[in-house]
Amino acid sequence: MLDRMRRRLTLGYAGVFALILLFLGTAAVVGFSRELTMQQDTLLAQEAKDQTANLLDGEDREVLASGSAEYSWVALGPEGRVTDRDPTAAASGTLGLPTKDLAALAREEGVAVSETIRGPEGRVRVLSVPMRDGGEVVGVMQYARSQRGVQETVNRLLLVLLPLALGGVGAALLGGLYMSGRAVRPARESFERQRAFVADASHELKTPLTLIRADAEMVLYRGNLNAEDGALLEHQLGETDRMGAILSDLLLVARLDAGKLEVAGKPFDLSAVLSEAAERFGPRATAKGVRLDVLAPDELPAHGDAKRTAQILAVLLDNAVRFTPPGGTVVVEGRPRDRWTEASVADSGPGIPPEHLPRVFDRFYRADAARTRGESGGGTGLGLAIGRELARAQGGDLLAEDARAGQEAGGATFSLRLPCR
Repeated sequence: MLDRMRRRLTLGYAGVFALILLFLGTAAVVGFSRELTMQQDTLLAQEAKDQTANLLDGEDREVLASGSAEYSWVALGPEGRVTDRDPTAAASGTLGLPTKDLAALAREEGVAVSETIRGPEGRVRVLSVPMRDGGEVVGVMQYARSQRGVQETVNRLLLVLLPLALGGVGAALLGGLYMSGRAVRPARESFERQRAFVADASHELKTPLTLIRADAEMVLYRGNLNAEDGALLEHQLGETDRMGAILSDLLLVARLDAGKLEVAGKPFDLSAVLSEAAERFGPRATAKGVRLDVLAPDELPAHGDAKRTAQILAVLLDNAVRFTPPGGTVVVEGRPRDRWTEASVADSGPGIPPEHLPRVFDRFYRADAARTRGESGGGTGLGLAIGRELARAQGGDLLAEDARAGQEAGGATFSLRLPCR
């Protein structure tokens, strides 16, 4: 449990740090891209100005579009018709010029307008500048530059940032592992003290409990009691047995938490274990008027601990018989499933409300809904928790579901999965 908490804390630290890096990295890339775009617009504006002077004033200023496939220009008249263009466009490409909608907008607004468009060979940045002669707009100059170079620059930035981000996340994982270890240390120490106390107390209480039972049995054996006193002693013996079962469960939980419970890992026949468990609970089911069916093949290979598996099935059958009303049915079924061998115990009792399903395997958790109604004795709330821990100790798992959700009959199904080899 504490190890899972430590992993979650570590992943939480690393996740928060990764989100911060992602935010900062995204902001850096977006800001860098915007800065490049602004610089590009400034350059295109200067180029458009020079080319406009070349056309209107007969000047001979050098422009970047001359013989370059990265740049191109086109001049449009007042009505949007092409009046002149880059003479090398036929060989190097027009980059998608002219863009008449953008030219019309620049002509109407009377100011430079820029936009990134999709050209024949990728994204292109286009700047449309009104051409003025004597203060009058006589056309529009469109200057374009391929975004390929800009994208390559951004990609190089990403190639620099990505390893740094991965290294930062790795460092966050290591730092988070260290910090989470320090954070859970007090809880681990407290948990260890609690576990040791539970184990010691459970062990020490068994001896006086055994003596109490022995004395009560001796008094009953002598037979010098009236009926009322005999009933009191019978009740005392029953409560002693119940307390003994609780102490046994607590001791088992303590051993599971300490990792000191021996769990075998070898092949065994799950069908045989199912049959033996059903045979053991058969008389109890018959006495209550509950039908107990076993559906399993003659042989069902599984890998794990047959003794611990029988203990899990005993918990499931005990719950199923207890919560199934007279005239109901409990079905024990075994089957192979993919890489698992599965055994399920389904009852026709009141079922498990959906809000309780996620917590049925919590220690000492007892739903106060239909499945505990009318059960004066009930369980300790440890059986299912122990069952899941024993299943996971064998490399498997124990799952619960409401077998007939939405139906009045209810019913619950518990499925035990074990490795098949």
